Amino acid sequence: MAKLVINGGNRLYGCVDVQGAKNAVLPLFAASILTNEKVTIKNVPDLIDVENMAKILRSLGASVVKNGKNVEIHADNLKSSEISHALAKELRSSIFILGPMLGRLKQAKVAYPGGCDIGLRPIDIHLKAFREMNVKIVERSGYIYCDASNMISGDIMLDYPSVGATENIMLAAATIKGKTTIMNAAREPEIVDLQNFLAAMGASVKGAGTPFIEIEGTDKFKSVEYTAMADRIVTGTFAIAVAICGGEIMLNGCKGEHIQSLLSKLAKTSCNIKQYDDKIEIASKNHREAIEYIETQPYPGFPTDLQAQIMALQAVSEGVSIITENIFENRFKHVCELIKMGAAIRIKGRNAIIKGVDRLSGAEVSAQDLRGGAALVLAGLNAIGTTIVNDIYHIDRGYERIEDLLKKLGADIRRI
Repeated sequence: MAKLVINGGNRLYGCVDVQGAKNAVLPLFAASILTNEKVTIKNVPDLIDVENMAKILRSLGASVVKNGKNVEIHADNLKSSEISHALAKELRSSIFILGPMLGRLKQAKVAYPGGCDIGLRPIDIHLKAFREMNVKIVERSGYIYCDASNMISGDIMLDYPSVGATENIMLAAATIKGKTTIMNAAREPEIVDLQNFLAAMGASVKGAGTPFIEIEGTDKFKSVEYTAMADRIVTGTFAIAVAICGGEIMLNGCKGEHIQSLLSKLAKTSCNIKQYDDKIEIASKNHREAIEYIETQPYPGFPTDLQAQIMALQAVSEGVSIITENIFENRFKHVCELIKMGAAIRIKGRNAIIKGVDRLSGAEVSAQDLRGGAALVLAGLNAIGTTIVNDIYHIDRGYERIEDLLKKLGADIRRI
């Protein structure tokens, strides 16, 4: 099993071309089956999760061809409306396929999705919305059976602004005659990206980025070439990396507005930040002051996907910080591994109390999930001595050869 070996202490200098966003690309892959025409998605990252989504599309009968950072999808001959347990267990985002399957095929048999074990991520919000759209749903033996032969448009109020549910409803509603309005919709930039993709395919969607999204359905979807947005979580991870190591880096191809909740906090610690249209320049003098309080919230609040990484920074920042995790109840698995490296962290319910130390110490640790694994890499970049991060297949689900980018910036890191 591959692992990362890190010798900490190096400052980071240079440029990073930020990869395409995994959380944008996956729903775009799902949306591609709405049309019989060929779809080309550009800026696709080379990730395990993306390959797993490609496998799901192929199992349905779609052609998926990768050419560098471009992927061509042609779903003119779908032959199945089932996603097996073997495929769904590897990818939480397999649930995104449900909406377009209902729209295109009017039926689906989908196994409950898997992914990182970071707590309950119930899909009941998705299913409740589909039932309101007159989809008949039966849950039996680990599968969800759906009949959408009489699916209708209408107003849907979400109990929580779920990103996945918002996107799933958009994908299904894009095929239904009439107007569907999603109220209390999630506002993440990836939802705006999906809106733009659907519009390029011929759908009428407006309001993404606000709590109210309106979709006018169509049955005339067309071929499209589309470039996916940059990954804001990868952007944030590298921003935190320079804050924890010191140095100066330029992040290319990304938008500061997508991670403003993070940048505003880093600006209060050790970082000087300059934002441009499609790049962010970050410099750190390596004197880190603790951020007093951080609370994860739906966008535009502080993202749960950066909670573990910011905790690694707080572990070596002067003072005491409190982090409250509001999104997932089991997203502190990285804490025990950080403590092995000398971090002073105490957990009380959904709160982590961190008292900063000068430096961490190298240790052998294991990634428990995707973002927690990234946090351990950041901690290793700071630590005195050698850090070995095991189970990095978690990290590979969201970061495209993270060690190569860090090495170019001056980090002493290698994969073995």
